[in-house]
Amino acid sequence: MSRTPSLDVKRERVTVALTGASGVQYGIRLIECLITLGCEVSVLVSKAAQVVIATETEEKWPSDSQRLQEVLCQRFNASSEQIKVYGRENWMSPVASGSGAPHKMVICPCSTGTLSAIATAASNNLIERAADVALKERRQLILVHREAPYHEVHLQHMLTLTRMGALVMPASPGFYHNPKTVNDMVDFIVARILDQLGFDQSLMPRWGEAV
Repeated sequence: MSRTPSLDVKRERVTVALTGASGVQYGIRLIECLITLGCEVSVLVSKAAQVVIATETEEKWPSDSQRLQEVLCQRFNASSEQIKVYGRENWMSPVASGSGAPHKMVICPCSTGTLSAIATAASNNLIERAADVALKERRQLILVHREAPYHEVHLQHMLTLTRMGALVMPASPGFYHNPKTVNDMVDFIVARILDQLGFDQSLMPRWGEAV
């Protein structure tokens, strides 16, 4: 999947949260790529995301965080040190505190409800709290929003988050690479996320590169 990484990825820790928007394939593929790169990945899954995963994919993700961690380790051929799954109210997890949280977080897909909660610092669950930590600690936060169209409040919240340092990155796949499958379109977005995170990737050629 990857050429030589641009960072010492074996020491990179990334939080990936999946929320209840359509497009969980983006988040699942992102986790797979980060594991392939050697990252340590903290996985957060909302209750709504569990419903979407069951609806949009053939995967079976248990609601129990410990069992889910075992399933994902097996799914991605990773060790228990590489994938950590935390429940929605696990306030003692590293991602809940600025002293222990990774320096990079991606919410993929990001529902409009989650985006709004983060913009208002609601912190009602671990996903929202982890994002709030990323913002207050001036760490990298990418929100892969997956809903359309937008009304005024959606746009106001996107502007608020952008001004706070987050990157709002709607899942808008391009077509200039002539995608042949749905997986090609998923990889387009995941490649852009990896670029933003600072990882070298070979999922998708950049504009101007030979295909």
